[in-house]
Amino acid sequence: MSHFIIIRGPLGIGKSTVAKKLAELLDAEYISVDLILEKHGLDKVDEKEGCIPATNFIKATEFALPEVKRKLKQGKIIVFDGNFYHTEQIKYLIENLAGYEHYAFTLKAPLEVCIERDRKRKKPYGELATRAVYNLVSRFDYGLVIDTNNKTADKVVKEIMLFLSN
Repeated sequence: MSHFIIIRGPLGIGKSTVAKKLAELLDAEYISVDLILEKHGLDKVDEKEGCIPATNFIKATEFALPEVKRKLKQGKIIVFDGNFYHTEQIKYLIENLAGYEHYAFTLKAPLEVCIERDRKRKKPYGELATRAVYNLVSRFDYGLVIDTNNKTADKVVKEIMLFLSN
């Protein structure tokens, strides 16, 4: 049965690792919101807002929707990987994929853990960006909250799979 899954959380939480492993396990399509933003030049921070505006995330979603809808009609599962720190972005995605079931997971860990994980990346975003995104994402939870602290990506994926199998 086709459906879509949202994996959201701050920088350094392990979203991409978890989302890719989940997509592989489910034979699903993996979609990185960050890559779409970057590809279309939408990854620019608005100085007034202090973050990438919701309109940019919605435009990124619009770029992905035709292919996503085609894959869902074919019976595929879609796994979205992104910060999803604007509720408007989540609502827009759900409204435009009405008729398809969705599941959402908010990954959490202490800020210090996210900063440390970001430092270990090949291309770190830096402490300021990690703090900023952490604060934005932490304004609200959406879906099932999973504490990733002291857990491997495989363990987090296992928790998600347990939820999905119910």
